[in-house]
Amino acid sequence: MYHSWLDHWDERRARRGEEGKKPTDFLLDAERAFPGAKKITSIEEFCALADQAVADPAFFDEPSVSDQGFERLGGWLKFPSDISTDIEQNNVVSAKITESGSFDQAMVIFHHWNASARNRQIANFFSQRGITVVEIAMPYHFERSRPSSVHADYMLSPNLGRTIQSVRQAVLDGRKLIRWLKIEGYREISVLGMSLGSWVAGVVAAHDSAVSKASLFLTAGSLADMVWTGRATRLIRDSLEPEIELTDLRRAWGPLNLENYAHSLARPDLDLHVVLAKRDKVVLPELSERFMQRLKAAGARPNILKLNCGHYSLAMPPYILLAGLSLKRFLSRADKSARRA
Repeated sequence: MYHSWLDHWDERRARRGEEGKKPTDFLLDAERAFPGAKKITSIEEFCALADQAVADPAFFDEPSVSDQGFERLGGWLKFPSDISTDIEQNNVVSAKITESGSFDQAMVIFHHWNASARNRQIANFFSQRGITVVEIAMPYHFERSRPSSVHADYMLSPNLGRTIQSVRQAVLDGRKLIRWLKIEGYREISVLGMSLGSWVAGVVAAHDSAVSKASLFLTAGSLADMVWTGRATRLIRDSLEPEIELTDLRRAWGPLNLENYAHSLARPDLDLHVVLAKRDKVVLPELSERFMQRLKAAGARPNILKLNCGHYSLAMPPYILLAGLSLKRFLSRADKSARRA
């Protein structure tokens, strides 16, 4: 009875999330996705460029390593994004910093798609326990929102190229922030990603050796499959389905598929923590399980917590308390390099 009520609560929450959303057109827009790409007209050409990006270890590397442009004002940090888009507000990254008084550990939080507020309770909880929390605004969210938009429709959409550009921008912004934290003197860097933010956090952790711990909430490997099957992305699928097959979408969004970076995520100096919802209708459990199996096959040993709730009801007690305590234990563990020493 209780879980039936929980499922209905998740569905009502999903419907509220659809308010104001409108279908948008399918576009390739490869020039946005792949630096230096020429205008293309076929899905096959786009997929070929995506295959090259997956094979390119530098695709998610910062284009510059300048330490200029960082502005700290109280509890806020602003800096220019290394990717310039046609939305001026999106080209300046903002991050809220909740200090802990210690330089032992900093945790960067990548929020979920269409987040309407930062995670003040999480930030306060961990900062009081010696972990400085930095909540970065992902592209087209919060201070970076597109004028007149009611949701972050440029971050995830049926525009294949803009979606890759937006996730790549989020990854580069995250890596630039992490480099600044290391310069500031933080010894250990952790990342926490929630739903879409878990894809960003996962790519960051796979490509940045400065990250020693990664916690992924409500995650899976294939972003294409998540969008195709998920409750929150039906309008995007409606625009995609007449134009592209799922098999091609998997290739097109291959650079965003965490399964392609399983071996990097399994590196010896990275600890992984995963929180999944057994009743998730947004990130289907079978997609999450496939990703977990891929990680284990690559040699990773993720710390996995599965809770009997839905995607949105993870934010309700007791589930959020259980997830938070699990994350606290994970972050409190000595890192691998320290244990080897």
